[in-house]
Amino acid sequence: MTEAYVATFHTHLAALRSCRAVQRAKDPEARMAPVPRVLSSSCGTCLFYRGEDPLLPLLDADLEAVYRREGQNFILVHQAAG
Repeated sequence: MTEAYVATFHTHLAALRSCRAVQRAKDPEARMAPVPRVLSSSCGTCLFYRGEDPLLPLLDADLEAVYRREGQNFILVHQAAG
């Protein structure tokens, strides 16, 4: 079963690189968007995507956090060190 995820980043470039990587490898419908108000992000841009897992190896090293989306709620599944 695929889950819906939201990844936040420290930079817009990291979000762009991650979006391209996820689109090529797993989810061609992955998209960049403004970060939902309930989440924080340094750059204001996030990545919405679907996957069997959070796809961490595909995400840029400047990742801030990954959340699983459950309806209108966001559950933290990964917080980058730092």
